[in-house]
Amino acid sequence: MGDKPKLLLHSCCGPCSTAVIERLAEKYDITLFFYNPNITDPGEYEKRKSAQLQFIQRYNQERPTEEPVKFLEGNYDVNRFYEVAKGLESEPEGGKRCEKCIELRLGETAEQAAGLSFDYFGTTLSVSPHKNYMLISQIGCGLASRVNIEYVDEDFKKKDGFQRSIELAKKYELYRQYYCGCEYSKQKKR
Repeated sequence: MGDKPKLLLHSCCGPCSTAVIERLAEKYDITLFFYNPNITDPGEYEKRKSAQLQFIQRYNQERPTEEPVKFLEGNYDVNRFYEVAKGLESEPEGGKRCEKCIELRLGETAEQAAGLSFDYFGTTLSVSPHKNYMLISQIGCGLASRVNIEYVDEDFKKKDGFQRSIELAKKYELYRQYYCGCEYSKQKKR
């Protein structure tokens, strides 16, 4: 233990992290970074954080001889999300507002990774079929050059990653949300 490169992995929720962690755990010493100021409902935020912690705890228990997945919570400040979303409230899901939200969350992940001396940073966002991998990749790679830390650039929905995340969420009995996180995406789902 301790000889793998250190990865700060941004996660939006427990279900999305499952298949990604399963895929990366052999290669990296993972610290999961739960940074989601876009989850504008505090109750929803707590449900997702609880599901994330539930998964990590059970996953680590199943792998007692392996390096445990660690957890780091970012600052929950919805005002940061509202600042980047200002003027973009009526954008469609997947539009400019979502781009700014991804930039916010990955930017904070990259800064934290640099400040805490991680070797890599990445995100679980690309496991979702609702997220634009090319956009996520472009943002992550741009940030990597800015903070001088490598970005784990992988489309995790490939190789049935999303389907595997659904299977693992059921296995671990995780709360699975029905919208991305912000009040604007919730309104679109009703």
